Amino acid sequence: MSQSSGYASFWDHLDELRSRIIRMVVMLAVFTAVAFMLKDQLFSIVLAPRSSDFVTYRLMGVPAFSIQLINTGLTEQFMVHMRTALFSGLLVSSPYIIYELFRFISPGLYDNERRYAVWLVGSAYLMFLLGLLLNYFLIFPLTLRFLGTYQVSADVANMLTLQSYIDTLIGMSFMMGVLFELPVVSWLMARMKIISARLMASYRRHAIVAILVLAAIVTPTTDVFTLFVVALPIWMLYEFSIFVVKASGM
Repeated sequence: MSQSSGYASFWDHLDELRSRIIRMVVMLAVFTAVAFMLKDQLFSIVLAPRSSDFVTYRLMGVPAFSIQLINTGLTEQFMVHMRTALFSGLLVSSPYIIYELFRFISPGLYDNERRYAVWLVGSAYLMFLLGLLLNYFLIFPLTLRFLGTYQVSADVANMLTLQSYIDTLIGMSFMMGVLFELPVVSWLMARMKIISARLMASYRRHAIVAILVLAAIVTPTTDVFTLFVVALPIWMLYEFSIFVVKASGM
């Protein structure tokens, strides 16, 4: 291959990447705009955990309560609306974004590498979504109810801001999504001969202690039941990671 053809190939790839980035940005903008216009539907979902009518509280038999949110800044509600719509648009458009990125890199992969990549990306995306759902339906509601209704004195009323609520929800959702990548990361580390199922099993007791500490940080409550409800799925995730590593022959 001549030098000129090599340069042409590079610019062809660069042009293809630019085209794919433009399509991804357009798709993100479209879904963000749709989420922005559907304000009532969007925030009926986002703000649902602040009331005892939420499905998790009803199933757990939680006494009636309602957390009132306030706005303290002139532009705060609009900026929260924009940020929430952007996060929702990114979440909905992420399958297309992942597809475009995969289509860009897949021609450079061998067939077996492509199969591994499909499995890896698909599994990582699915586990991230499961982490988001667990946070929305379990961890965030329990944390919100405890912290939102906690009082050191009846003379001190809680006044939670909308921005604090949204920041906590998005931050915890991202944290749980990343945490749920544990089986995928464990599989990768096993493939690289860094860990094994036997090693993970031998450190099970240490992992349980770490999980309890993590659950206590996520839900800072003295309620043992709440701590158990949060720690149990994380422990099951660790056990599932051991199973994944063992099933892969590592």
